[in-house]
Amino acid sequence: MREVQRTPAIEQGRRRKADQFAEAADIVEQFDDNDAELVDAIVTLCVHAGIAASDVIGMKRLGTHVQGDNHTDAIAHLKKADASAAKHLSALLQLKTKAGYGFDSISRADLTRAIRAMHKLRASRH
Repeated sequence: MREVQRTPAIEQGRRRKADQFAEAADIVEQFDDNDAELVDAIVTLCVHAGIAASDVIGMKRLGTHVQGDNHTDAIAHLKKADASAAKHLSALLQLKTKAGYGFDSISRADLTRAIRAMHKLRASRH
């Protein structure tokens, strides 16, 4: 894990990424028609939006965000800033591998959880 110090440019960039991924997730979901063809793509977009929003929360409240492959470290860092947000990030990261690399599709219930977690994280970053 590497802590990255907040700069206005980094914070603004991560905020834009959160918005872009969330907007894309919402657009793709509108075209899904409940046929499960796009569920994994939508969840992957939700995960990326949630990670970027979590980075913004960390920067605003702690002055840093973390980079690295260890999801546990990212959740622990975010928990210092906002325990509720850390739970939402944890929910998203639990779906990341299955959505992006698994062989079976994410369930509709998990899709709903991912969308909810993404929106909660985006709302918490203010």
